[in-house]
Order: sequence, then C-alpha cells, then structure tokens
Amino acid sequence: MQVIVTGHHLEVTDALKAHIDSKFEKLARHFDNVTDVHVILSVEKLIQKAEATLQLSGAKLFAEDHQEDMYAAIDAMVDKLDRQIIKHKEKTGQHR
Repeated sequence: MQVIVTGHHLEVTDALKAHIDSKFEKLARHFDNVTDVHVILSVEKLIQKAEATLQLSGAKLFAEDHQEDMYAAIDAMVDKLDRQIIKHKEKTGQHR
C-alpha cells in the first residue's frame, strides 16, 4: 500500500506522517487489496481539514473530516474510511 501525504497551507511533519501511517495500517488489516492512498491535509483559518482518497481493487473511496485539531481530524477520517471499507467488503462478498 502506497501512502502519499500532501499538505495545503501547512508543512507535513514527520510526526503527522507517522500518525497517518499507523492509522492506515489498521485499514490494511480489514482489507488486503488497498493499492493507493492519497491524503491531503489543509488548514483554513482555525479549521483543520483531512481528506483521503483510497484506491481499492474495483472501487475508489473518499472521506474527509473537519476538526480544530489535525490529529482528531485524521482519526475521524480514518474511522469513516474503515466503515466504508467494511461496507465494500460485505458488498463484494455477497455473491450467490
């Protein structure tokens, strides 16, 4: 799984990158076929925004979250992606 992290109006520190990598390892446990992840972190006045596009085999998932803390925004975004991955996995497993 390749994770690309970019920042708009902020510098992506090693701590942010390490936090994102540790969170996306959790997603890899649920679904093996994650090929590419693009995370965009941005700041708009007092709002911290985290958004990610996840490329799966056969689907593309997107989630974003706005918080006052960047780490909280990343955590909430990963939780949203986790729910979407589980839903996608259940859909693909329902063949008769």
